[in-house]
Amino acid sequence: MKDINKILDELEKLYPDAQCELNYETPFELLVATILSAQCTDVRVNKVTEKLFAKYNTPEQFAQLTEEEIGEEIRSCGLYKSKSKKIKETSRMICENFEGEVPQTLKELTTLPGVGRKTADVVLSNAFKQDAIAVDTHVFRVTNRIGIVNEKTAEKTEFALMEAIPKNRWSHSHHLFIFHGRRMCKARKPECDLCPIREECNYYNSTQRND
Repeated sequence: MKDINKILDELEKLYPDAQCELNYETPFELLVATILSAQCTDVRVNKVTEKLFAKYNTPEQFAQLTEEEIGEEIRSCGLYKSKSKKIKETSRMICENFEGEVPQTLKELTTLPGVGRKTADVVLSNAFKQDAIAVDTHVFRVTNRIGIVNEKTAEKTEFALMEAIPKNRWSHSHHLFIFHGRRMCKARKPECDLCPIREECNYYNSTQRND
């Protein structure tokens, strides 16, 4: 059984500034930025949204744009045709079904086009300060690699992490795992020799220790 609090404490020492790296000022801006972040870096998204949100930053404004107009603004994020459709439809539904306000429950958020559990959890935890664990590729890789959980899908990983981690640490642990995944516990060449939690890590103990 992993000492999850010990692991999180060490990661907090390593990443005292761990937080959402998407730039936003409103829940809607975060929702759009998170949709754009699929298969795209936060750095690229921030460059796009800096210009985008200076022009349009409300559901009403986006709902009035065509998919092509949105696509031209977000083209460099990749998958722009799919993302522009999701952003327009999500904006329309927020206007029609939620009086122009981003909903604040997982059930309601996931009724929006392009908003799965991960995107909803990002918005709930960051914009609305609710306890949630968003499982992206970094969180999935890091937590399964360490051995905090042993799951095959992001959704099962989320539920397992909710069991393993104290609720008051859910939201911040998400940022800690992302920072660790981006900076040290990388997909191809994890920097195990530098890692302060390597003794707690299944991957290190099974593959690296004897190298």
